Amino acid sequence: MSAPAGPAVATPPVATPAVAADEVAADEAATMAGTAAGVLAQAAPSAGVGPAVRELPATLDGAGAGAAGPAGSALVGEEAKAGGAATVHLGLGQAINRALADELAGDPKVLVMGEDVGRLGGVFRVTDGLAARFGAERVRDTPLGEAGIIGTAVGLALRGYRPVAEIQFDGFVYPAFSQIVTQLAKLHARSGGRAQLAVTIRIPYGGGIGAIEHHSESPEALFAHTAGLRVVSPATPQDAYDMIRAAVRCPDPVIVFEPKARYWDKGAVERRPVNPAILQTARLVRPGSAVTIAAYGPALAPAEAAARELAVSGVDSEVIDLRAISPIDFATLEASVNRTGRLVVVHEAPVFFGAGAEIAARITERCFYLLEAPVLRVGGYHLPYPPALVEHDYLPGAARIVRAVREALTY
Repeated sequence: MSAPAGPAVATPPVATPAVAADEVAADEAATMAGTAAGVLAQAAPSAGVGPAVRELPATLDGAGAGAAGPAGSALVGEEAKAGGAATVHLGLGQAINRALADELAGDPKVLVMGEDVGRLGGVFRVTDGLAARFGAERVRDTPLGEAGIIGTAVGLALRGYRPVAEIQFDGFVYPAFSQIVTQLAKLHARSGGRAQLAVTIRIPYGGGIGAIEHHSESPEALFAHTAGLRVVSPATPQDAYDMIRAAVRCPDPVIVFEPKARYWDKGAVERRPVNPAILQTARLVRPGSAVTIAAYGPALAPAEAAARELAVSGVDSEVIDLRAISPIDFATLEASVNRTGRLVVVHEAPVFFGAGAEIAARITERCFYLLEAPVLRVGGYHLPYPPALVEHDYLPGAARIVRAVREALTY
């Protein structure tokens, strides 16, 4: 395991929460066993209004009220420069930090958990300063065990908490796959609607940072294929801020795939009311008439670069930021393709059985008589993610997108 953003820091011992040991044991047994009887027992409604909520430990009461982040926090520094204004200029990672801080301050049931998210602030420092501000009870360093992280988050959600679990790197999510697809995604249906799983899973994903094996993958299609999960990916600091806040408040499980190579891309971030629609609506980035280029997460920047390059030669490209991978906003895509007659879908994940394949099939069905060319896809190749030395030959850059657009225009 690597920590490219800084030297390793020993994880401090995690304090035992102020709850009875038998309650903890019962929760863990019911959650990790995954038995319907245990789950339904935990999720049984109290007075007909939903799952019972355990009283929070006293150390959580009022956490964050009037507290200040660490003086060295990049986020705090940016806010200080802005004089506490509602709109500040932040990197994408800083915007996520701000969103987490706002949700932790606003709801004592929100918890952040994961490997090194506390004292270290995460390997990318996305959670920097949160433990100092809200305490180790609410920003918890966990053991190196992804299945345990997600299993614990499931149990917490069944007891009324809103856990935000970080998987440190994309390639580390696979040990937790069973907990996510067999428990988290299915408990709402399994309980007849009585159990709500308000769990947010943050996963830094994608390539472009020169990392070693298991640190640059794009596994979003595996989870988009699973009914019961919302899967989103921000491409801008504002969307990152809005998505995290909407995900934390969503009653459904939400996986937020964060483009790690874009953590340092800066933009204006406005603190504004939470908009749940961001978890299921696409965004028109650039209007055009000749072709639609649809992308999400880390692929949006090269898509925009390709559109600018094409404009020099007179090709007017429309760019759509999908934002959500499940559900996909097909209405926005369909309206765009009806105007342009052509569609190129871009993502870092392999094109083989990727999100672009489903988009191509659906748009072909819905826009068949208006399409001027087949839907084309640009993405990673069907092979394991390559070594860092050649990763940029694997990633879909602007040049490959331009070639695909020009191919679509030949029809």
